[in-house]
Amino acid sequence: MQNHGDFFHEAKYTDQNGVLQTTKIPVVQELARKGITNLPERFISLPQGQQKCSVTAHVSLPTIDLLKLRNESSPSRNEELGKVAGAAKEWGMFLVSNHGVHDSVLDSVKDVVRGFFGLSFEEKKNSVGSYMSTDNMGYGRNFVRSENQALDWIDRMSMVAFPVDDGNLHVWPKKPHNFREVMVKYAAETRIILDDLLQAMAEALSLDKNAFLKNFEPERSELKIRTNYYPPCPRPDLAVGLTPHSDASGLSLLIQFGAENGLQVLKDQKWVSPIWPGDMLLVNIGDLMEIMSNGRLTSSWHRAITSTGSERFSVAVFYNPPPDAEIEPMQDENSSDGMYRKVSVKEYVEHYYKVSPTVDKEAIMYAKVV
Repeated sequence: MQNHGDFFHEAKYTDQNGVLQTTKIPVVQELARKGITNLPERFISLPQGQQKCSVTAHVSLPTIDLLKLRNESSPSRNEELGKVAGAAKEWGMFLVSNHGVHDSVLDSVKDVVRGFFGLSFEEKKNSVGSYMSTDNMGYGRNFVRSENQALDWIDRMSMVAFPVDDGNLHVWPKKPHNFREVMVKYAAETRIILDDLLQAMAEALSLDKNAFLKNFEPERSELKIRTNYYPPCPRPDLAVGLTPHSDASGLSLLIQFGAENGLQVLKDQKWVSPIWPGDMLLVNIGDLMEIMSNGRLTSSWHRAITSTGSERFSVAVFYNPPPDAEIEPMQDENSSDGMYRKVSVKEYVEHYYKVSPTVDKEAIMYAKVV
């Protein structure tokens, strides 16, 4: 009988000599199922850079009432627009209430994600394929760059919901049987929310309301889904659930369930834990939005932490313009001339995956004017 500690994901990376290498990553869910009490050395995250920053108590994130934003006759709409601009600049993230996604849709998402990660490792591997690319879709690991890199305490799976591509269908799980149906329905609903927020951000910056949305072509823009599973960790003081990073997307929308308070964001050089009520969605500003807004909106630098006694799940939807699109920073009297340059979405994302993980927002320097 195979030991839980003998289960591995495979990840490919290019070494310093330009040679493609394959490494085996222990499956943290199986390590947790085994009940280990000592953290394997590969998962010990040595403090470096911003990880040395102190952690403060729980804080409240700005909350945007989407119902008020959608009601153009609402007397408080301008106030909500101001909150959007402030939150996107100062925090790089905010919560969304009254988002309109029915509880039954969210419950279905939670059910299929729990159902997938409730399978044995053999069932998961037999249920979903994987392939190696810049995004590492399927069931496996990404952001692996070397054999001696500290690894995150996470198990995850990624899929492309839109546009539909028959070539990507093999990375969708066959179990639970309704996984893809549920996730595609959820992604379609999140797109409506994200489109509304893109327009609101433009209005909040006194731009034409389609200034950002015009980059997100309805038929060709990408909606990627990533499901994250954080099992109980024997040493939360030594391991991180998700390495500090910004998102390479335009916007990202997340839900979490199971344990709470796993997300942290860097604010004023301190890691803070946002209070995230379970009935609200969380929106992250991605690097592409920072570029498009010429720095007037800021992508957040965030991470996930671990805990000893409970498991945590999150589902992230990443919204990007088409890969072959070129995004151009806006220019107006309030923007800094020459802060960012025009970039190809595909080239930026490939660069982001090539250099990540980093100890700061190194990836976005690719798009800055020198």
